[in-house]
Amino acid sequence: MALALALAACGEKSESVTGEPKAHEFDLALDWFPNPDHVAIYEAEKERYFADVGLDVKPHVPSDPAAPIKQVAAGRVDLAISYEPEVLLARDKKLPVVAIAALVQRPLTSLMSREPQITPRKLRGGRVGTAGIPYQSAYLKTILERAGVKPSSVKETNVGANLLPAMLSRKVDATLGAFWNVCAVEQPHRAWHTPPLPRRDLTITPVDKLGVPDYDELVLVANTDTLDDKRDDLRLFIGALAKGAREARRDPRGAASALLDANPDLKPKTTRESVRVTLPALFPGSGRAWGYLDPAQWRTYGAWMQDKQLLEQAPNTSEALTNELLPGEGL
Repeated sequence: MALALALAACGEKSESVTGEPKAHEFDLALDWFPNPDHVAIYEAEKERYFADVGLDVKPHVPSDPAAPIKQVAAGRVDLAISYEPEVLLARDKKLPVVAIAALVQRPLTSLMSREPQITPRKLRGGRVGTAGIPYQSAYLKTILERAGVKPSSVKETNVGANLLPAMLSRKVDATLGAFWNVCAVEQPHRAWHTPPLPRRDLTITPVDKLGVPDYDELVLVANTDTLDDKRDDLRLFIGALAKGAREARRDPRGAASALLDANPDLKPKTTRESVRVTLPALFPGSGRAWGYLDPAQWRTYGAWMQDKQLLEQAPNTSEALTNELLPGEGL
């Protein structure tokens, strides 16, 4: 599924009667339907941060989470939200894409079980459900090997998007692929970052706590062939988005309301809580510009992907990402 974008027009700008810049359309391909990972986008829209820089942002919901990066590579959208591994896979296939900012700056993908205090070692002889994504299968193997469990002793079952139902119905002993910031809120749980609730236990552990290298869960992806032509727009977009993230952190409840307006199918109570726990993941460490992409982290993760035979060759991370469009950078 989340984000590095910018907005602005080169050269002269036609002005409206009120003196405000005339907004032009900016197509943004989401990774999935509006959810707490996108809270900064909808907060920026609500506060008119995009409009203030002359952008009329048009978010599009994809039919397939793999579609956005293909759309931006084909030049059909200005920007797309995708995942760090998807960027590296696309570049391995010679697609003209580059990550220009991190929307969610830590892994959300988690190992989840309804059994309290489950560990990877306890999965020996069990069954784990996945969404059938190759690099998530590699996550599972890495987790098991780190725990001293032979991957062949664990049965991996593709349950598609039915990760939580498959686990709760005991078709599988655990699942890998659900996001902790959503599932840890929607179900009574014993999550890694909160005290246990007094009903059904749910153990949820992010994959980076189990041996998978750190990575950016959601990133903003642009087309390298048109990067120079759209540089100003992308920079303005990212700047407005950063303001949206900061405002959401200041007023989480108001930001959740903006998200609920964008997707009425979300449940208000769990959405507000999910937004609250998601917000820290939208910000880098101190001293870094909002949206910062860590080259060292990308090199480590890329080397892991190549070691797991997910990539044909070692990725050139200096070309896979750029921080030059972030607020205050590259000027």
